[in-house]
Amino acid sequence: MSVHFHATASPEACPALVLNADFRPLSYYPLSLWSWQDAIKAVFLDRVNIVSSYDKAVRSPSFEMQLPSVVSLKTYIKPSRHPAFTRFNVFLRDRFSCQYCGSRQDLTFDHVIPRSKGGLTTWENVVAACSPCNLRKSDRLPNEAHMWPAHRPYQPTVNDLHQNGRLFPPNYLHESWMDYLYWDSELEP
Repeated sequence: MSVHFHATASPEACPALVLNADFRPLSYYPLSLWSWQDAIKAVFLDRVNIVSSYDKAVRSPSFEMQLPSVVSLKTYIKPSRHPAFTRFNVFLRDRFSCQYCGSRQDLTFDHVIPRSKGGLTTWENVVAACSPCNLRKSDRLPNEAHMWPAHRPYQPTVNDLHQNGRLFPPNYLHESWMDYLYWDSELEP
């Protein structure tokens, strides 16, 4: 089947926010989004409910459909309690800032206890650090370098990362998504 998009907007400008069956986003950072093609495929496979739609439509010779802007899964997916130990998640836990000076530029990661001194590459020993601080600390213990992380490194929960992810919204947020992203924001009278 060939699907044509109305010429008033690019289909790429119409991603769908994906909610779990409890109407919470699957993830906040990166925000759980599907392309318009994936959202329509999921609708046809009866895996999602359409919660909200764009004013734009796609059509083929036999049907026309508004593009979904928010979809919810029909089956609840239990979120993992502990996120993967990745560089990105370390940065997200540490709010994309160097734990030694607060810079947000040129981030890398640092072993608080250097590996050469028995430090492990774990949540509890790795922090986000800018390159200048990482070079300055070098292969020394915090008390030797007189450099201590602003926050003690820890293994975050998925909820911790979601809370931090809300601080860094993506560049584009469709108005139909707002009711599902910021449940803890102050309501207007």
